[in-house]
Amino acid sequence: MVDVKGHRRLVSRFKKMASPAMEKRVGKALFAAGEIVEDRAKGSIMAGSASGHRGGKHQHVASKPGEAPNNDSGVLHGNIETVQTGVLEVEVSSNAPYSAALEFGTSKMEARPFMGPAAREAKGEVVALINEAIQHELRKAAR
Repeated sequence: MVDVKGHRRLVSRFKKMASPAMEKRVGKALFAAGEIVEDRAKGSIMAGSASGHRGGKHQHVASKPGEAPNNDSGVLHGNIETVQTGVLEVEVSSNAPYSAALEFGTSKMEARPFMGPAAREAKGEVVALINEAIQHELRKAAR
């Protein structure tokens, strides 16, 4: 999970100054931002799909260490989801049983991260979405 430093204090300050309309708009922007991260993570898995059949059997080709995992059965890809856990809180998670082992590695396997890189890659878009939501409501309030 990617956590913004000082986000609890920021959310607390925001709630004191925000109208219900602003909270709703920013909440929608946060959910859209979460979906961007989800799409990036899923895209990185599908981009490296490398498998086929050999001798009548399914053959999976593992990704290189440090790269996003290659798609195999679709379980990893299908278990990434975005959930709104509060008005101003969104969680993007990968719920496949082996997600953590791939993301962080194990003592016998190097990491093949896909969630962290997706969040870092989407950061600019995420910040822009949230800023636009806040600015929209501030412009409305100034009228």
